[in-house]
Amino acid sequence: MMKKSILSILFFMLAISSAGIAQLSPGDLTKAHAEFEGLSNCTQCHDLGNKVTNKKCLACHDDMKALITKNKGYHVSSEVKNKDCFECHSEHNGRNFDMTRFNEDDFNHDLADYKLEGKHKTIDCKKCHISENISDPKLKKREMTFMGLDQECLSCHDDFHQKTLSDNCIECHNTEKFRPAKNFDHSKDTDYPLLGEHAEVECKKCHAVVTRNGVEFQEFADVAFKDCKSCHDDPHDSHLEGECKSCHTEKSFDIFKGKNTFDHNTTEFTLRGKHQTVDCFECHTRVKEPLAIFQDNIGITENKCAKCHEDQHETKFGNDCARCHQESGFKNLKSMDGFDHAVTDFPLEGKHQTTDCIKCHANGYSDEIEFTSCITCHEDFHEGQFIKNGLSPDCKECHAVIKGFEESLYSIEQHQSNDFPLEGAHVATPCFACHLSEDKWDFTELGQSCTDCHLDQHQKQFEVDGKTNCLNCHSNENWNPSKFNHDKTAFPLDGKHEKVACKKCHQPEIVGKDEVIIYKLNKSKCIDCHS
Repeated sequence: MMKKSILSILFFMLAISSAGIAQLSPGDLTKAHAEFEGLSNCTQCHDLGNKVTNKKCLACHDDMKALITKNKGYHVSSEVKNKDCFECHSEHNGRNFDMTRFNEDDFNHDLADYKLEGKHKTIDCKKCHISENISDPKLKKREMTFMGLDQECLSCHDDFHQKTLSDNCIECHNTEKFRPAKNFDHSKDTDYPLLGEHAEVECKKCHAVVTRNGVEFQEFADVAFKDCKSCHDDPHDSHLEGECKSCHTEKSFDIFKGKNTFDHNTTEFTLRGKHQTVDCFECHTRVKEPLAIFQDNIGITENKCAKCHEDQHETKFGNDCARCHQESGFKNLKSMDGFDHAVTDFPLEGKHQTTDCIKCHANGYSDEIEFTSCITCHEDFHEGQFIKNGLSPDCKECHAVIKGFEESLYSIEQHQSNDFPLEGAHVATPCFACHLSEDKWDFTELGQSCTDCHLDQHQKQFEVDGKTNCLNCHSNENWNPSKFNHDKTAFPLDGKHEKVACKKCHQPEIVGKDEVIIYKLNKSKCIDCHS
């Protein structure tokens, strides 16, 4: 009885186990997931007691996870974003089951971040989604995948221009048709807008079609266009420098527009001023032969004015008119640095030689200028300080144009003849010490008393009737030593007092803000100074 019960239990457990296996594995996995077959691998995709989770799917499919993280691709679109992976990609349907099946004809490619336009709408999906167009080595190994394609044109198409133009094909082309390049505008997209007859010329006339690297190649880059001669023959045979367009137009070679447009600087004669407005054929002979046009007058340089113009000065100033005159007008003179002023009545000397002409010739070089005295041109810097009897001496009595106004010719000997002859230390004193105050020179009556210029060091201790005569004690030779005679005071020095230093008795005190030695003492008794 016991034996029969145990066998029944074992049979029941085996039955339950067989039923569980059937429930856990409803069918074979696809080829892509075949390696996860078996009960021991269930938790690779399933949570115990739960369905398959997106988290575990994306843990293996990291390429898809990367796209979703970047919010890119079909799986972040409104149609897919909130769905579980297994709703579209079911498993356990057999080895050959296609997990990525969908209706390609009805698929909305806009949801995949790449809108199909033009010819792309009619192309079979498998024409683009092939391993040859995938750059990622990992994805490239997959037999069939819709991932890994780049959106750049050259990731699928051959580079017809072989890296001579931009990689961004849509700058010139569209998806409707490769030729013609409808997005290309020769006027906006190149440095050479097509004008006149050039607008009607076939592209191949300028952009040759050749074979490069074994395929057809049309040269669009590095086409020379700096000048017409890059493509056209030069009928002038290089006799004329400069660009053809300075005289001709794209509309017709026979149309001449060279007046005021031809770059005459390419010749030996640069046009300036009035010359720029002169008609070309005022100087050049009108001819029809291209090789002869503008070939006359060659060799006439800019400084040979007399070749064309009459010399108004009759060779008095030489024949190099351009040294003084300019082409804007005969009366409009330029720099006169080269003009020899010695031929005039006023030869330039000293500082006058470096003075700008316009400083004196403000109204024109031909106007007469009064130059009998300095003040006819120069202001009286001293503002009438030397006027006597209504007359002012000329500047040249104290200054010279050789050394400049800053240096005076007034000598010490002349100073000795005025009201204040220089003596002692005054002889060695520079002029500015007495005559310059706050950048202003003053030569008027400065006063002859010492205190008119010097500070009263004794704070009026020796003032008599409102005046202090420093010469009573000092001399012009030197301030110290003093020649003061103590015997003339109320306290003559006798005996030992004659040898005592002055400062023993005359001590300094603070008067106002200054420290002053007191010389007037109200002391006459011995006890006033001695113990």
